[in-house]
Amino acid sequence: MRCVIARFPFDLIKSEVEEAMAGIKPEPVTGAFVIIGRRHYPVKQVGAVITRQDRRDFTADEVTRALTRLGFTCRSLPVSVPDAAPTSLEAASELLGSPERA
Repeated sequence: MRCVIARFPFDLIKSEVEEAMAGIKPEPVTGAFVIIGRRHYPVKQVGAVITRQDRRDFTADEVTRALTRLGFTCRSLPVSVPDAAPTSLEAASELLGSPERA
């Protein structure tokens, strides 16, 4: 399948991508990832291997789109929302505690 990554055309075949990633250890996943075989690879790692380009030259979306069209399963980690810090009033109330009842 012909696809464009970082303004360069590539002819990718699913089996060739699998072969290219066969001996490569997956890096820790922090964002978008692709499942190849039984392993989860970061999309940027796969893109760097199959295009032989620097990871800064392409986006994760470009590689995700190409790998999805080849039939790979691509996902992204859910973004966790940090808990909101208590307001100054809530912090003071917590320090003072609740009133005792008679």
